[in-house]
Amino acid sequence: MARVDYYNDPNAPKANSLVPSVTAVARNEAGEVLLIHKTDNDLWALPGGGVDLGESAPDAAVRETKEETGFDVEVTGLVGLYTNPAHVMAYDDGEVRQQFSICFHARIIGGELRTSSESKEVAFVPPGRLDGLNIHPSMRLRIDHALEARSKPFIG
Repeated sequence: MARVDYYNDPNAPKANSLVPSVTAVARNEAGEVLLIHKTDNDLWALPGGGVDLGESAPDAAVRETKEETGFDVEVTGLVGLYTNPAHVMAYDDGEVRQQFSICFHARIIGGELRTSSESKEVAFVPPGRLDGLNIHPSMRLRIDHALEARSKPFIG
């Protein structure tokens, strides 16, 4: 399903749903960040997605990372809580979702790199090369917060 992200845009459509979602920041031994090139909006992003009923947020991060990248991870900490009401995603089915995302630190514990229906490319990206990728500002904020090794999670 295609989507359009609106970020601090006064012309954005009004949100009509709120779905808890998760993202995971996993790095390899070289410190490179695991990213996916998304099929729905053609942006680079952290692996992640919606939390299913009966599932914890950390378990959703583990599942989504496996589905989108092929890697098994374990959650090791909290990067932050991202709930900016001025960030909405409009889907082609009429849903306009307000951002509500929990971002976790994660450690790769197994698996093999592969793509999925949601990820047309999966790559480990050195932090110095992030500027060359088309990454949504909200996603970049999460990545930057994770790389900063903040003493407290971001809440905003």
